[in-house]
Amino acid sequence: MTFSIIIPTLNEAESIQTCLQALQPLRTHCEIIIADGGSTDNTQSLAMPLADKVIPSPQGRARQMNIGAEQASGDILVFLHADTYLPDNALILIQQQLAASNKQWGRFDIQLNSPHLLLKIVAQLMNWRSRLTGIATGDQVIFVKRACFFDIDRYPNIALMEDIALSKRLKKISPPLCLKAKVTSSARRWLHNGIVKTILLMWLLRLRYYLGADPLELAQLYREGKFWKI
Repeated sequence: MTFSIIIPTLNEAESIQTCLQALQPLRTHCEIIIADGGSTDNTQSLAMPLADKVIPSPQGRARQMNIGAEQASGDILVFLHADTYLPDNALILIQQQLAASNKQWGRFDIQLNSPHLLLKIVAQLMNWRSRLTGIATGDQVIFVKRACFFDIDRYPNIALMEDIALSKRLKKISPPLCLKAKVTSSARRWLHNGIVKTILLMWLLRLRYYLGADPLELAQLYREGKFWKI
């Protein structure tokens, strides 16, 4: 079983080298693919020595991950955000647990890189909610068998909530494998915009998405971080 780690990027020069350096020990077992959405900084040049492929793509996380997947050769696709870090033995865990469970996809538990108590609670609630609903977020690092990914026609090409939409498609094939091992994701957005404000924003964005709101409009609100416009 082989792996492809696909990382969508857009102006990640500040963090991309740290992200990719953490993955270097895995390159004997997998390929690392950067799908860059038109960075105007030096993300691409910084990534090239540390990745197997750096692929230009139209902007949009769903499009970028789909384009990366199209050029991936691995049996298992791992979709990783540039500010998220895998646990030790991540690929071994995925391989062993997928084989033992006969499931087609899954995700990790998450922790945020902040000692703030409220953010620890937020991460735990994210993990519980995911187990209850069978829906994974991109921050939890979704992995999926390549054949299954293309059978369900990849990520829907929407501006936001692509991880929820993908999870809904994948749930029709099998429930997710929810690994207890934790990925570590950046808390920068939570801390920059305010923890309570970000919680309210994400809840309301999800609610509006479930009620049929246009993901393009939701993406604009997400970028602005303005839940009072919702």
